[in-house]
Amino acid sequence: MSDIQLVIFDWVGTVIDFGACAPANALRKAFLAKGIEVSPAEIRTLMGMNTKDHIRELLKSETDVEEMFRAVLPLQVEAVKACRTLVPGVLECVAHLRSLGIKIGATTEYSREVAEVCYAAGREQGFVPDFTVCADDVPAGRPAPWMIYRVMEALNVYPPTTVVKIGDTRIDIEDGVNAAAWSVGVTDSSSEMGLSPKDFAALPETDREQRREAIRETFFAAGADGAMDTLADLPELIVELNKILAETEE
Repeated sequence: MSDIQLVIFDWVGTVIDFGACAPANALRKAFLAKGIEVSPAEIRTLMGMNTKDHIRELLKSETDVEEMFRAVLPLQVEAVKACRTLVPGVLECVAHLRSLGIKIGATTEYSREVAEVCYAAGREQGFVPDFTVCADDVPAGRPAPWMIYRVMEALNVYPPTTVVKIGDTRIDIEDGVNAAAWSVGVTDSSSEMGLSPKDFAALPETDREQRREAIRETFFAAGADGAMDTLADLPELIVELNKILAETEE
């Protein structure tokens, strides 16, 4: 088939929790509780990575990784409960994709305990992917491509050129690139933007566009095939990707 068959969404910062506040806040609180100061910028640089790997990178040591991981899990659960609202436009975007016969997958860096809170919040608000995968389901988390491949296998979709992975971090982009799928970033709700809906709305338009441009540069430097301000731009991108696929087959 020459058309896009599957779109795989990241959860946090892409379809839920505008600004990806929950994971950043939970990690910062866990480190502060241990007397370790980690800046928001340091935390967000690695966002999208499996939580345990994220902690390991921040500590730069294997020492205390398991202890810190156990400490952060309940903080993540509470943070997700507080930041559970779907990003505006998600349901409309998914409805359009389904009208085209496109399947919907979703992946998250969260472990099972935290991921289930995301899944429940999504269901309650009408976002129900055809298949979901969390970090505990695969041998290695992002940027390894295994979560994407697990979704493809479950939904019987191949080759990767008919798959679009959408995320909000550099790690998300690398994940899609490593899977040989189309890899696309979303800017406004992203961890890279790192703002709550209220703070984002308060940005002057000039500042907003400057930040978008910097995020797009980050995505493209990681190998992105495209970057969108919001998911409202996805239908147009799907049309363009289908044209490219059709031309490739000629």
